[in-house]
Amino acid sequence: MSSPQIVTVVSTFAALLSMISFIPQAWSIIRSRNTDGISLKTYVITVIGFVTWLFYGVLVMQWPIIVQNIICLILSAFILTMKLLPQEKKEAVADAMTPSMLEDDPG
Repeated sequence: MSSPQIVTVVSTFAALLSMISFIPQAWSIIRSRNTDGISLKTYVITVIGFVTWLFYGVLVMQWPIIVQNIICLILSAFILTMKLLPQEKKEAVADAMTPSMLEDDPG
């Protein structure tokens, strides 16, 4: 592979890892309805960081930066929102996002 191809492969892999890194935490919150172990300060800073990266991507018109940061922003903002919601609302959101077949599963 040539150097530009290596850069593309590495940057794509890094972007994919960044995007999917929030999925286990979001799914854990949906399943447990518990955000006690989530740092509010960390997620406020993370969301602000993704908003800033998104703004940068728009300024330089780089679609890979824009798309990656939109996805990361959505996932991290979901986690932050769940952290901020009262328990009843967390449960309502989680119920709405949980497939009904998982609720019916006795095991």
